[in-house]
Formats: sequence, C-alpha cells, structure tokens
Amino acid sequence: MNNMAHIYRGTLLKLARDSIAHGLEHGHPLPVAIENQPQELQICAASFVTLRLEDELRGCIGTLEAIRPLAVDIAANAWAAAFRDPRFWPVSRAEFERLDIHISILSAPEPMSFVSEADLIAQLRPGIDGLIMEEGHRRGTFLPAVWESLPESADFLRQLKRKAGLPADYWSQSLRVQRYTTESVG
Repeated sequence: MNNMAHIYRGTLLKLARDSIAHGLEHGHPLPVAIENQPQELQICAASFVTLRLEDELRGCIGTLEAIRPLAVDIAANAWAAAFRDPRFWPVSRAEFERLDIHISILSAPEPMSFVSEADLIAQLRPGIDGLIMEEGHRRGTFLPAVWESLPESADFLRQLKRKAGLPADYWSQSLRVQRYTTESVG
C-alpha cells in the first residue's frame, strides 16, 4: 500500500465525507459499490477515521484487522466516527461542514517480543508505531498520531494501558503487544 494514500487522497476523503453526509440524511453509512472503486481500494485493509472540529477530537473509530475492502471500511468508519463514537453526541448538520477528516490506513499488525516493560519501551519507535495492547479480554490501541501528544515512550505505554482498562503501572508476562504503521490522509 506504499504511497496509495497519497495517490487516492481526494477519493478517500470524499468517500468519508459522503458517508457522513449520507448518514445525516439516511441514518446509515454510504453503500459503496465496490466494483466502481479503483482496484487498490477494493483490497481488504483496516482503517481509522478521525474527526476534528476546531482542532478538538470529535470522533475516532476504526478497525484493527483487514476484514473488508478499504473503500467499504472507510465509509463505515467515517459514519461510525460521526454517529457512533460513545464519547460524543452524533455529529450535527451544523458541525458537518466544519469537520476536518483524517484517515489512517493500517499495516498488518506484527506481534512484538519482549522480556520486560523496559525491553518493550526500548523497542518502541516514537512517531512511527501504532500499538495494540491486549491482556485477557482488555484491549486498547493508539495510532501513531498519538505520539504527537505523548512523545515519551514510557508515557505512551502508560496511557495505552489506561485506555485498555489496566492500571498505568500494570505489568504481566501474559501482556500481548502488536505494532503497526499507518499511511495518513487528511
């Protein structure tokens, strides 16, 4: 998918915006005729759609596994970020025109091997890695963009633990962590 986000930037952003507009009118995501999409957008890929309003987070929803064609994933996640993020009220018509849309296309997650928290922290690549953390039924992820507000690896990891519903100082040998990278649009 190298450089695909750049090539299809306009198409991807229009698809996300059209899906939110469709949601305002019909209450569900834009149906995507996948056969009418460029071949690169027909492949299965995972994405996150982040909405910002006046530089404040307004919604962020995505998938971590490639389970459907990228065009469908983006349309579904844009709609969900606007109307189903449990942290926010649904996007209103008045907000819609002012939304900044950002799309992250995820690489396949790769399991990380580490022997301690210090070892894990030493392996992190600030600004590059997105992480998925799992412990039992608890799970959380931070996109690489989160490094902008949490530039220190130890802080990044502590806050991800909290997001996953774990104490910030939690550590266990059964903790599972995967890393991924993203291509960004928006």
